Amino acid sequence: MTSTLGGRPTNRRRHTSGFAPTNDFVASRHPPAAASQPAAVTAVVDLTKDYSPAARKVHALRAISLQVQKGEFIATMRPSDSGKSTFMNFIGCLDRSTSGSYQLDGVEITDQRPTELANLRNRKIGFIFQGFNLLARGRRALESVALGDHVHHRSNELSGGQQQRVAIARSLVNAPTLILADEPTGNLDSRTSEEILAILQRLNQGGATIVLVTHAPDIATYCSRTVVFKDGVIVSVQSNRYAGSAANAVAQRPINLEEAA
Repeated sequence: MTSTLGGRPTNRRRHTSGFAPTNDFVASRHPPAAASQPAAVTAVVDLTKDYSPAARKVHALRAISLQVQKGEFIATMRPSDSGKSTFMNFIGCLDRSTSGSYQLDGVEITDQRPTELANLRNRKIGFIFQGFNLLARGRRALESVALGDHVHHRSNELSGGQQQRVAIARSLVNAPTLILADEPTGNLDSRTSEEILAILQRLNQGGATIVLVTHAPDIATYCSRTVVFKDGVIVSVQSNRYAGSAANAVAQRPINLEEAA
């Protein structure tokens, strides 16, 4: 459009919307990118697992959906036969689902062949069980759990707590993406249980992602999030912003007579 200003022709473009675009308007058309979310180590969507023993279908898992983010320390709790063990076996690539999706470190698991699953287990997952002997390459892992001077001992020469620390060391040998700890304190006394939890917390603070199975609420208080299973479904997920320090709990306990001897 041509207009005159002081007798001189000027060219101005009319804003047909009726207003001039301000900086705020321009910014609103291009909102800032959303903050990136932590990477999910495991992502389960609508996971279902059915068994059919003696022609009777059992729904072990019913459309479970759950993500475990990198660096989390999660406790899964359950009463007996609630689906927790099935869930742990599945995210550990030890079992297959009836339906649903599972990604481990960005890889879809449900369509993997048995040899591929075995390879993923070896590379990505560390399992904590009791009584496993270590190969020679586990020396550094033993040192990380304060058992470097026991490298030549047999498992039957170790206490229950020492055996569990060996199990933790074994899970670290291949620097796994995910550590699965199935009832790691189930057969231990209270003090030794706290010592094991202190090791797990230290590993988590160093960046390890850990999923721990327990039936004991006091054990779950040392984890950053608690997932409760019942009858094959997740009934609650609770964050724990003020997780207890197992190392402090150990320090506050009196030394027993055997330790003092």
